[in-house]
Amino acid sequence: MRIKEVIVVEGKDDTTAVKRAVEADTIETNGSAISKETLMKIQHAQDKRGVIVFTDPDYPGRRIRAIIEEHVPNVKHAFLTKEKTVAKNGKGLGIEHAKDEDIRLALASVYTPKTDTDVTEDIPLNMLVEGKLIGFPNSKERRTRLGEQLKIGYTNGKQLQKRLSVFQISKEQLAEAILQLDMEDK
Repeated sequence: MRIKEVIVVEGKDDTTAVKRAVEADTIETNGSAISKETLMKIQHAQDKRGVIVFTDPDYPGRRIRAIIEEHVPNVKHAFLTKEKTVAKNGKGLGIEHAKDEDIRLALASVYTPKTDTDVTEDIPLNMLVEGKLIGFPNSKERRTRLGEQLKIGYTNGKQLQKRLSVFQISKEQLAEAILQLDMEDK
């Protein structure tokens, strides 16, 4: 599998894992304190070939994603769940611990955030409540499974509505995903 876009990862071990799974070029952020030079490289890559942000499913990974998205609009995103990125010994979390097959699947399921010219209807808050995605004891677990199902990553309750909008998830797609969650719960 050859990836046209440049993949942004956190470090050398992530690059090794990605290159083991697919044929691709990477840019490493070397942690969540992304330098101006790195952001300029990412912008240049976006202009020339496009960029896929593929960071760890933890706080630093989400922070890196947010910084890149703020400085380099219209980058694409690939996500893996925490369960697919846990080290074999159970200590550590990251893309570098993922199986090749999971990396390929994540990169095949890339999302592009919407631009101002894209018109999609926003998901109403009551739909999230009725779907037990916010305001219920097991909402966090349901949001985790929803993120896996829709391949948009985990998000907290406050950010869920925005994440669904950013990745252009329609009411119909969300309703179908909620139905699937309800069936799994039974």
